[in-house]
Amino acid sequence: MTFSLYQSCIPVYQRSLTAFSAIIDKAAAHAAAMNFDPAIYVTLRLRPDMFTLARQVQTFCDNAKNAAARVAGVAPTPFEDNETTLDELKTRIQRTLDLLAKIDPAALDAGATRDIVFPAGRNGKAKMIGADYIAHNALPNFYFHLVTAYDILRYAGVPIGKRDYLGVLPGYSLI
Repeated sequence: MTFSLYQSCIPVYQRSLTAFSAIIDKAAAHAAAMNFDPAIYVTLRLRPDMFTLARQVQTFCDNAKNAAARVAGVAPTPFEDNETTLDELKTRIQRTLDLLAKIDPAALDAGATRDIVFPAGRNGKAKMIGADYIAHNALPNFYFHLVTAYDILRYAGVPIGKRDYLGVLPGYSLI
């Protein structure tokens, strides 16, 4: 059985996005239990020169939807970057999941050997073959921003761990 480019990214994005949506629920519950405004989380960052939680979530959502669209040969759907609450971040994640569900597996797989042009740096562009773009650029960048968002909430005291980050793993069972 061949493992397709679609299988290598779309279910991975979907699982991770779904898991992070549940992490946001835990952050909201933690804020309620500690009696503070959960919107505080949205503005947190690990270091002054790093993105806030909101920007980390925006970036990993953009990475997933834009990379999948580019390789599938469709124009990426732009989102406004205006989320200021945890609920708005959850909505962005759901909108991303909705777009990923519409990606045609055959179209994405057909992009494996095609040149993919994508933004690089502030005003530059780069190109890679589709399979390399997904494996060596899109997925690593997605995970970088996903884990940084997780780290922001963990550092802020939200009671989350590896199982929360991993979410529901397909085919996983203890033996």
